[in-house]
Amino acid sequence: MRYQKPKGTADILPSDSKKWQFVEQTAQDVFESYNFHEIRTPIFESYDVFERSSGESSDVVSKEMYDFYDKGERHIALRPEGTAGVVRAYVENKLFGPEQVKPYKVYYHGPMFRYERPQSGRQRQFHQIGVEAFGSTSPQLDVEVMAMAEQLLSKLQINGMKLVINSLGDAKTREDYHQALVDYLTPFEGELSEDSKRRLGTNPLRILDSKDQHDQEIVQNAPTILDFLTPESEAHFEAVKDGLSALGIDFDVDHTMVRGLDYYTDTIFEIMVTSPAFNNSEMTVIAGGRYDGLVKEFGGPEEAGIGFGIGVERLLLLLAQDNDEVTPAPLDCYVVKTSDNVTTPAFEILQSIRRAGFSADQDYLDRKVKGQFKNADRLQARFVITVGESELAQQQVPIKNMATGVQVDVPVEEIKHDFKAVMAKLSE
Repeated sequence: MRYQKPKGTADILPSDSKKWQFVEQTAQDVFESYNFHEIRTPIFESYDVFERSSGESSDVVSKEMYDFYDKGERHIALRPEGTAGVVRAYVENKLFGPEQVKPYKVYYHGPMFRYERPQSGRQRQFHQIGVEAFGSTSPQLDVEVMAMAEQLLSKLQINGMKLVINSLGDAKTREDYHQALVDYLTPFEGELSEDSKRRLGTNPLRILDSKDQHDQEIVQNAPTILDFLTPESEAHFEAVKDGLSALGIDFDVDHTMVRGLDYYTDTIFEIMVTSPAFNNSEMTVIAGGRYDGLVKEFGGPEEAGIGFGIGVERLLLLLAQDNDEVTPAPLDCYVVKTSDNVTTPAFEILQSIRRAGFSADQDYLDRKVKGQFKNADRLQARFVITVGESELAQQQVPIKNMATGVQVDVPVEEIKHDFKAVMAKLSE
């Protein structure tokens, strides 16, 4: 029987994993320059964690969650997104305490799970990189988070970016707008899609985000939430727009954008990219916003939060399109053995090179010397060290620069005790 990976999953082979590491390392460098630090949370949580955060009416909870009862009859779910677990960890570990510097800034990366139709750049097991910042309602923090997201894409040399923002306001805004939206949509109830009919009684804002063509036509003339912002929310949104403009960051305001999760408040945003990788259509690569009531919802204090998530698979599609220079680094050294009698001293030389911080390898298939040199070529080794009985008798081994063909004899003791100095000379 031949086994196959589950539908909606992918094997990340060594030829691709270097690109993943490049993206993750670049994100880490950018985030830590903004004083964000890594947090790691469980891949599965109590089902209630995601139901409470995402909202029962969201597609994530109602249709897409991988959930099950474990052997202790606990209702468990694989995480469909990163924010809920981070907020749970923030509250459970009392990271809101007075001894913590605010805002408390973290980032994460790892696999997420949603049962949906697999497509290019979106799998049932997908990967997300995200950031969260707690403890500040400052609109400048909103601006910082969006600027950081744009900086990451710029550092990855992603082209064709567009930042789109909106405000969902505070609780009073949502209450007033909820009623206005119900009043507008109720006469159209019979024409709405089945999902939107259900949402009309649970969360009518989500109808604005419907993918149904006729739903989209109906909501085109719906009242805009921006007309219902409280003075406080309006001032916050104006400050965000002023902050982005001051930094020279272009943006569009889309009053119909609501995001797919129920916990968002005030500022929300998406960074979209148009690229041949997406058949020249526009796709969201980074999305996020404020969630100022979520910490309290999890049993913590009344504390603000803001963050975003990045779909790594989509990012890699763009990376392959716009920057195909991400390839595994060539091997620094390859050790060639001329006979079985030099196996141990050759291995000692190999380990000395590795301990000095350089990449190195040798033959493990008993190839002839010519075959070992061919293998060094396949691995794109920069230097080849030949270890033979006569070389060891003289305590010197030849090191060949594979690019220039130049070969020099180097004392074995120098290799073992200061290979960094040896490499510095060889690279001159």
